[in-house]
Amino acid sequence: MSTRPRALVIALTGGVAAGKTAVTRRFEALGVHVHDADVAAREVIEPGTSGLAAVVDAFGAGVLDDAGRLDRAAMRRHVFADPTARKTLEAIIHPRVRQWLHERALAERGPYCLLAIPLLAENIEHYRWVDRVLLIDAPEAVQLARLIERDGIDEALARRMLAHQASRAERLAVADDVIENSADENALDQAVADLHRRYLALAPAR
Repeated sequence: MSTRPRALVIALTGGVAAGKTAVTRRFEALGVHVHDADVAAREVIEPGTSGLAAVVDAFGAGVLDDAGRLDRAAMRRHVFADPTARKTLEAIIHPRVRQWLHERALAERGPYCLLAIPLLAENIEHYRWVDRVLLIDAPEAVQLARLIERDGIDEALARRMLAHQASRAERLAVADDVIENSADENALDQAVADLHRRYLALAPAR
C-alpha cells in the first residue's frame, strides 16, 4: 500500500458505544464520504469472493448457510470459543478490509474522506498511510451505560465487551484529534463543524 491517496484521509475510531455513528452521520450530512470497515468486512466475504473461499478452505463448508453465505452467528460462536479460530478468521478478513479501505481512499475525489475503523488502535501499524486519526472519546462509565441501554445487556457482559478492546489510553495515544462525546448528541454539531473546516484547510490543493 505504498501509493498514497490524493485526498486527505482521516481514520475515525472509538470504543464501543462511544458515538462513532452519530459523528459519521454528521460528516456525511456535510457531504463527506465515509468508508466503513464494518461494511468492508461484510463485502470481502460475499459469495464469489476470494475471502469467502478462504474462509471455507479454513473452516469447511459447514460455515455456510443454505444460501451459500457465511453463517455469521455460527461463526461468531465458533471463534468466540476458540482463540486460534478467531486469529485464523482475522488473518483472512483483516488484510482484505485494509485493501478495501485503501482502494476507496485512492479513488476519493473529494478534499478529504473518513475511514471508520473501530479497531484502529489495535491495528495502527497497518494504517500508517492515513493522514490523521480522529478519536470519538467517552468515559468508560458513559460507554457502559450506553451499552446496557442500547443492547439490553447486563453490566458484567458490557464490561467484558469493553475489556476486549484497546484501552481508552491506547486510543488517545494514537489520536491527532478528539471529539469528547459524553454529553448530549447536540453538542456534536459544533465539534464536527469545527473539524470539517479544519480538514478542508488541511486538504491538498487541487
